[in-house]
Amino acid sequence: MTAAAETRGPGRPRTEGHDEKILAAALQLIDADEPVTVSRVLQISGLSRAALYRRWESMTVLMAAALDHGRTAIEIDTSGDVKAVIVELLFGDIEATRGKTYTERRFRKRIALVMENPDLQKAYWTSHVQRRRRAMVRALQVAVDRGELRADLDVDAAIDAINGIFYYQSIARGANFDDPVTSARCRSAFEIVWRGMVG
Repeated sequence: MTAAAETRGPGRPRTEGHDEKILAAALQLIDADEPVTVSRVLQISGLSRAALYRRWESMTVLMAAALDHGRTAIEIDTSGDVKAVIVELLFGDIEATRGKTYTERRFRKRIALVMENPDLQKAYWTSHVQRRRRAMVRALQVAVDRGELRADLDVDAAIDAINGIFYYQSIARGANFDDPVTSARCRSAFEIVWRGMVG
């Protein structure tokens, strides 16, 4: 949601800046490993309960938005070599891809929170993960249509396989993506998956 001056009903304008204040309060609590509660979010943001619930229907939805805050939108140029663009996206400038404020610590915190809260996991998947996957879905479908990837490719499964490479390194191995060895291992795994996608 944006903080533009939209209206939900007569006499109830959306006030610019309130979205950011609420998100910042939630992130402050998340980063401090504190419970994200209505009372604490209101205390930190200085806003009212009505202002909060006009923007987010529940604290779960607010936390999902906060956990994705600061991430850069994914764009994939399909006018040229789709694989080359995806490789650059995955193995290029990590900070440019995920956003300067979206640190590895926040990534790990996000994983921990969604794993312990199934409702948050579902909310995060619905509101943010699916949205971020769209560019990759479109790019892979373009490659399928061009004959660069196998015609029977399950695009969703292919994206899961690619993402799984990185999640496994982070969650199972506890690896740091700044480590050249980790990067090389991920690149090797990606090439194996891509060969299977070609057919």
